[in-house]
Amino acid sequence: MSDAPSTDHLSPEDARAEHARLGREIAEHDRRYHGEDAPIISDAEYDALRRRFDAIEARFPELKRASAVGAKVGHTPSEKFAKVRHRVPMLSLSNGFADEDVTEFVERIRRFLQWGEQPLAFTAEPKIDGLSLSLRYEGGRLVSAATRGDGIEGENVTANARTVADIPQTLKGEGAPEVCEIRGEVYLSHADFAGINERQAAAGKPLFANPRNAAAGSLRQLDPAITASRPLRFFAYAWGEMSAMPSKTQSGMIACMGHWGFVTNPLTRRCESVEELLAHYHAIETDRANLGYDIDGVVYKVDDLGLQGRLGFVSRFPRWALAHKFPAQTAVTTVEAIEINVGRTGSLNPLARLKPVTVGGVVVSNATLHNEDYIRGIGGNGEPIRGGVDIRVGDTVTIQRAGDVIPKVMDVILERRPADSKPYEFPTLCPACGSHAVREVNPRTKREDAVRRCTGGLICPAQARERLKHFVSRNAFDIEGLGESRIDEFYEEGLVMSPADIFTLEARNARGLKRLENREGWGAQSARNLFSAIEARRTLPLNRFIFGLGIPHIGETNAKLLARHYGTVEHLREVLEAAADPESEAYADLTNIGGIGEVVADALVEFFKEAHNRDMLDKLLAEVRPQPIETAAAANSPVAGKTVVFTGSLEKMTRDEAKAQAERLGAKVAGSVSKKTDLVVAGPGAGSKLDKARELGIEILDEDGWIAMAGGA
Repeated sequence: MSDAPSTDHLSPEDARAEHARLGREIAEHDRRYHGEDAPIISDAEYDALRRRFDAIEARFPELKRASAVGAKVGHTPSEKFAKVRHRVPMLSLSNGFADEDVTEFVERIRRFLQWGEQPLAFTAEPKIDGLSLSLRYEGGRLVSAATRGDGIEGENVTANARTVADIPQTLKGEGAPEVCEIRGEVYLSHADFAGINERQAAAGKPLFANPRNAAAGSLRQLDPAITASRPLRFFAYAWGEMSAMPSKTQSGMIACMGHWGFVTNPLTRRCESVEELLAHYHAIETDRANLGYDIDGVVYKVDDLGLQGRLGFVSRFPRWALAHKFPAQTAVTTVEAIEINVGRTGSLNPLARLKPVTVGGVVVSNATLHNEDYIRGIGGNGEPIRGGVDIRVGDTVTIQRAGDVIPKVMDVILERRPADSKPYEFPTLCPACGSHAVREVNPRTKREDAVRRCTGGLICPAQARERLKHFVSRNAFDIEGLGESRIDEFYEEGLVMSPADIFTLEARNARGLKRLENREGWGAQSARNLFSAIEARRTLPLNRFIFGLGIPHIGETNAKLLARHYGTVEHLREVLEAAADPESEAYADLTNIGGIGEVVADALVEFFKEAHNRDMLDKLLAEVRPQPIETAAAANSPVAGKTVVFTGSLEKMTRDEAKAQAERLGAKVAGSVSKKTDLVVAGPGAGSKLDKARELGIEILDEDGWIAMAGGA
């Protein structure tokens, strides 16, 4: 790979702090990309975060053992769909960013295989920017379709997949094995994407950000008719479980897929040298804008499947494959203004308004500026970026667009800076409500937060709107017909100012003079549809209720952990109010939940300390009824209701797999051993947790014992 950022200057304490921060950031971006189909950073920025994270773990291996992020693929499947467990995990690929990375990849394989100068063939195929899908055929007939999910478990989207024209219902020809799992990418062409957005605009609905998000959102609809109305396509390029292998090579398997009726990418090539791989990569890169669909690189795979088996896997990646990413696209333009948007948690988010410019075929007029330090030319660790040059209104700048998320300003062309330009003064008052905006200092690390936040809370209209938008978002309350533009409209008119107002809207509408059904663009049926959608959300799982509250650091995963651990909203609230004392048993119990650390615990405690948050919760709970999460197989499980701790190395499954298995069996997974622990599963290298378990007389199992217990449940 390209040179990883140096970690030589890091002390163990600094490494631990940065590792934790990067882990949280990566997990949040995984959630947004895989869980919400709504990334907020480019692939290149995400890759840079991952490289830094991996570099820290390489120097401090003890952090890797404690990390759930390092081995993670994708994101937890949505609660809206039934789950499908992949018989063969859907893994990710390691990335290369320069030609030298490809040379190193091939040399590394030759060294591992002790291959010398013998011929070594690879396939090279475009890396489609879409949504990964696994199709299972039995007896030649499609029986299930599942998204990648977290790589182990995906979402069952079979009904939707059946509407995609490129996905055969029955395999053609002969030679397909009895069990045949075909994997590939669902995507939209540029022309079809433009057509969908035209229809969205005509219907007054929000536009999709890019083809990948539109394809993912279309496939993950609860109503297959919506999926059928969108011209999704599918390229096949891989496989999962196969009861028999019809070929001994990657290229042969691709040919089989074409014979069975799948569309395979015509740009897939078999190459026999680094030079051939790179020549094909650069040819595709040159013609990328003319393909008619989005790609973000080229994937190389060892062609011989026997050699793939010998090479095996490292961490979450196969050794025999590499994704060679395209460089970000750039252009030069002018900063016409710098604006501040206020986010759900009060963050002041700077945005550059640009003189419109075309980058990679897309007209760009905005770019993210991240935070005030970025504007000043200061990086996340206090190091200078752009040579320490600040960004000002009137500057001529180089912008970078990677993928289809909002671009960012990479450099300032100083010789074109206007003589009368002045440094940008970042506001210290919230532009939405006038409250003080501050950069908090972390009491543990003593470091100032990179983000300046409004202190106005719910009196800030910008925060209130963004929290309402989060509340009705897909992975929270998911209220059909109450999207972002509708929230803006209702908030502006005073109809919906808090979450509880959503559930009293119908009653107030019946009493009001200006009824929804009499508005322009509305009618009796559209009003009834909205009220029905709201009514359907008066009962929902507790984890989605918690996520919908918009508490800082509480994403879908943490919301699910809390819901499983505390069971009811009443119990959760009681504990969190008691946990205001950091020395209390309630606080210790909170931080003992596997995955919930002090940062998350403190955010929860602070939320419940605020009187206006408690008042909001009281009003909301008068309208809705959060339900405990149902735990499959819990009734007959020997660990149902018990608290389990995993420690040491697990050799037959990942730590995340073991935790997920325990939770499916109705157990609570904790991060440390206490008197409340019922069972400790200890692998090689177990230390203080195992000692404490022995001291407290807690039942201890090795990995084989756990597998036997879990398998018999």
